[in-house]
Amino acid sequence: MNARASILLLTVGLIFTLFTPGEIRAAQARDHLTEQEVELVKDAQILDKRIEVFIKAADRRMQVLSGTEATNAKQSKKEAELWGGLPTGTRADLIGDIARIFDEAITNIDDVSSRDEKNPLIHKALRNLAAAATRIVGQLKPLQPQLKGDSELSTFDQLVENAESIIQAANKLPPPLEKPVEKKGKSKTEKTKETN
Repeated sequence: MNARASILLLTVGLIFTLFTPGEIRAAQARDHLTEQEVELVKDAQILDKRIEVFIKAADRRMQVLSGTEATNAKQSKKEAELWGGLPTGTRADLIGDIARIFDEAITNIDDVSSRDEKNPLIHKALRNLAAAATRIVGQLKPLQPQLKGDSELSTFDQLVENAESIIQAANKLPPPLEKPVEKKGKSKTEKTKETN
């Protein structure tokens, strides 16, 4: 056996000893976002807009899980052009996608917070994400008794855990600041009445 073949065998053997079959399967796991959704995330450079993309991606999976189609054909065609077709997969896949979408959204908020903790968009994005997490978990709770197998149960548990951490973080935020009500100037008709 030549040296090149020996090195190749050692490398392959090392890979198989370092990774268990579960870790190899995890490395080959499906992407939680479609290609179009990934592009939309990249395009959304402002935090609150990026979180809106994550929320919409999670809602698209909920649409598939609930079996509801967009009622307006024109709207669904326009959406398909921008977002691509609805995601596909098993119930466990789609629930797992939502869990990973929430996880990625959390990571995005944490990244911005670590660089600029006074960024006002952090609170807005976190509140919007918490509202979506509450709504989505509320919609999925009735499905919980129907979940079968370890895969569906573990992905649902992960989704609930991610949603709870989002909601807890949002509950720790100070109340939103109310914008002062601006007194509008008098209308032209009021001004002319006063001058007459």
